[in-house]
Amino acid sequence: MTKYEVMHGNQAIAEGAIAAGCRFYAGYPITPSTEVAEILSNRLPEENGVFVQMEDEIASMAAIIGASLGGMKAATATSGPGFSLMQENLGYAVGSEIPCVVINVQRVGPSTGLPTKAAQGDIMQARWGTHGDHPIIALSPGSVQDCFDLTVKAFNFAEKYRTPVIFLADALVSSLQEKIAVPDAAELEIYHRPTPAESPKDYKAFAFTKGEVAPLAAFGEGYRYHVTGLLHDEKGYPTEDSELVAQWWDHMHSKIADNLDDILLYEEVALDDADIALVAYGGTAMAADHAVALAREQGIRLGLLKLQTIWPFPEQRVKKLAQNVRRIIVPELNFGQIRSEVERAGAGQAIVEGIHKADGNQITPAEILSLVTKQQAAVS
Repeated sequence: MTKYEVMHGNQAIAEGAIAAGCRFYAGYPITPSTEVAEILSNRLPEENGVFVQMEDEIASMAAIIGASLGGMKAATATSGPGFSLMQENLGYAVGSEIPCVVINVQRVGPSTGLPTKAAQGDIMQARWGTHGDHPIIALSPGSVQDCFDLTVKAFNFAEKYRTPVIFLADALVSSLQEKIAVPDAAELEIYHRPTPAESPKDYKAFAFTKGEVAPLAAFGEGYRYHVTGLLHDEKGYPTEDSELVAQWWDHMHSKIADNLDDILLYEEVALDDADIALVAYGGTAMAADHAVALAREQGIRLGLLKLQTIWPFPEQRVKKLAQNVRRIIVPELNFGQIRSEVERAGAGQAIVEGIHKADGNQITPAEILSLVTKQQAAVS
C-alpha cells in the first residue's frame, strides 16, 4: 500500500536508495548533500547494509566500485568539489562497466564557492568530467517526489546497463520539504543484475554485445575475470588489438544509444498548443512549472518540457519541440550549459534564449514570466 510522508529532498534520496536495494554507502560529508550520508548511516545498518565514512571523495568512489564488484548495490553522495575529486575513479567505473550511483547535490562553484547555495553548474562536468569519449547516464530531480522516484531509477539503470549513473540534484530540491507518495516495496519496479548462466570457464564478464551487457558475477562466486582501467578484451585482459577496441567502443555506446526509449525521462506540461516553450530541469523546473500556470491565466500559450534525464540528452524530443514553437526559453542556475544543447538540437528552428544565474539565488516564476511577456509584446 502506498504511504504518504513529508520528506525533504535528501531524505527522499536516501529512502529511494534503500528502496532500490542499495546496501553499501561510502562517502565524505559535504554541504549540501550531508543529510544523505547522515540518514543512510542509520538506515543501512537497519537493512543489514554497510555504511563507511571515508577519508575523502577519491577513496569514496574507490570503495563503492569495490562493493559493486562484490555484488552489492552501492552509492556515494557529494557536491561540486568532491565530484571533481571523483572523476578519475568515475572513469574507471565507466571503462570497467561497474554499476554504481553517484549523487551530486550541486552548489555554487568553482572551488569552495557558496557551500550552502544552489546551482546547476556541474551539468557538463557530469557529461565530460572524466576523460575519454564515454557514454554516461545522468538524472535530475525536479521535486522531492522525483528525488525518491528517480533515485530508484538511477539504481535500476546502473544495474541494467552496467554503468555509473550520476544523480544531479541541487540544493533547491535537496532542502525542500513536500508530501510524497512512497510505494510499498512490492509495488516498486526494482532491477537486480542477472547472474551468469554459463560455466566459469566460458564466462565473459565484458562480452561485446550490441545494445546489451553481460551478467556481472560477484567476486568470490567462482567466476574469475580481470578488471582493469585499460581497454580490454571480453574477459577483461588488456589489449591494443584495434578490432577488439572497435568492438568495445561499439558495445559501450550501443548499450546506451539502443535503449533511449527506456533511459530518456521527461515530463510535458501544456505543450499541445504552446507557441513558447520552457526547457527546465532540477529545482528550476518548479519555478518554470508555476510560470506556465501564470502565463496561461493571462492567455499566453506557454508550455514546459521538464527534463529528468539530462544525459544522454533528449535530442530528438528537443528537435521536435523546436519545430513546433517560435521560442524556447531555458532557465538554469549556470550560464547556459543546457541552453547550448537546446540550441544545438533545435538547429535554428526556434529562437533559443536563456535566463541564467549563478549567484546562489533561485530563478523565480516572475522572472520567467517577465521575459515571456516581453517576447509577446515584441511580437505584437
